Amino acid sequence: MQVKFGTDGWRAIIAKEYTYDNLKLAALASGKYFLSHPDKSNGVCVGYDTRFMSKEFARFTAEVLSSIGLKVFLSNSFVSTPAVSFYTREHKLAGGVMITASHNPPIYNGFKVKASYGGPAHPEVIDEIEKNLPGIDPATPVKPAENLITMTDIKSEYIAYLESKLDLKLIRESGLKIAHNAMYGAGQDIVTRLLDESMVNCYHCSLNPGFDGINPEPIPQYIADFVEFFKEVETDVAIINDGDADRIGMLDEKGEFVDSHKLFAIVLKYLVEQKGQRGEVAKTFALTDIIDRICQKHDLKMHLLPVGFKYVSRLMTTNDILIGGEESGGIGITSFLPERDGVYTGLLMLEIMARRQKTLTGLVEELYDEYGFFSYNRLDMRVAESKKAAIIEAASEGKLKSIAGYPVTGFNDLDGFKYHFEGGWLLIRASGTEPVLRIYCEADSTEKVEKVLAFASKLA
Repeated sequence: MQVKFGTDGWRAIIAKEYTYDNLKLAALASGKYFLSHPDKSNGVCVGYDTRFMSKEFARFTAEVLSSIGLKVFLSNSFVSTPAVSFYTREHKLAGGVMITASHNPPIYNGFKVKASYGGPAHPEVIDEIEKNLPGIDPATPVKPAENLITMTDIKSEYIAYLESKLDLKLIRESGLKIAHNAMYGAGQDIVTRLLDESMVNCYHCSLNPGFDGINPEPIPQYIADFVEFFKEVETDVAIINDGDADRIGMLDEKGEFVDSHKLFAIVLKYLVEQKGQRGEVAKTFALTDIIDRICQKHDLKMHLLPVGFKYVSRLMTTNDILIGGEESGGIGITSFLPERDGVYTGLLMLEIMARRQKTLTGLVEELYDEYGFFSYNRLDMRVAESKKAAIIEAASEGKLKSIAGYPVTGFNDLDGFKYHFEGGWLLIRASGTEPVLRIYCEADSTEKVEKVLAFASKLA
């Protein structure tokens, strides 16, 4: 079986495993689940990003779903993943499908399933869909019911929702000069439609299915050219989104990268301290320990979860979650959607800057002043399976007594293998979306982070 759902949907290399035949299997297995949903008569929606063939794959998915009797609302343009989640919830649909491989390399495409509540399908739903796969006959003919497919402006409805949830007037009046790097992805025309074009300098906001040869992921190794552009146009802050615009990174006024760990902490502080909001907090295993300290200070219950936003989203639909997030740039605020949204988070950060009358640097320094300096980095290792297995084996049993010379103070294998040491932690785990080994580190100095990552990479 070539279709296997990972941390965030099914992803595979185009023309290798990601073929029309396998896409049909994924669509039919998902369609069987949708047909069992109480809202099946309301139909489903299908969206797509800017990747190679995404539009065509989305059309085929809609045809497959219509062939089994489902009403399908097919996006009339590329859209972000949060837009599909929003449309699914707003119209009380049985579910949604987003054709995207998110931040993966350009040779990939993917298939995300969205649930009726407007977020990633719960793990048990994905399990049910996977259990449907073996019973699907690959020779099943696809006979589209064109009368069941409706071309729909999903993007405009989503943008109107964003307008209702943000103080755009405050942002416009702040005089902030903004750069937006859409990384050639699906978020590329949203910020300019919401703000005055004179405020926004766009970068990589055009269609390029190959993403100029880079991974559309908002992390430092993929944005060096954008940092140069940012400094040339003399802007105050930058929003950087991934291929399907559900993740975020930012640049401060000096062009320094601000990761999602700091953004999550700043937003959490704002919601609690300025907005007076309360609730529980959900974070995945690789996110900063600063969140723990903020929750302790404000007496907020915190949930530590495996990597993958689907675990966060599940709690957002069952618990009183104020905010949830993950290391890889995904931040979700339940009052908006039980879904991560890079564009909304970026615009909310602009709102925070305008209301607090602080630069992004000022907000980060405020965080350091209160909770101490912290640094973070991640190493993605594309190595032979033998070396990957050797590193995992060395880390897996919790037997390491020191990390790069720092005594180990704790071990946790919730998702991967996490070692705590004085002033930080190291996490080693296999990616659930790419054939890579990920090594994560947070510590109280940048030098310590780099030292620990170098140590971990040589464990084999």
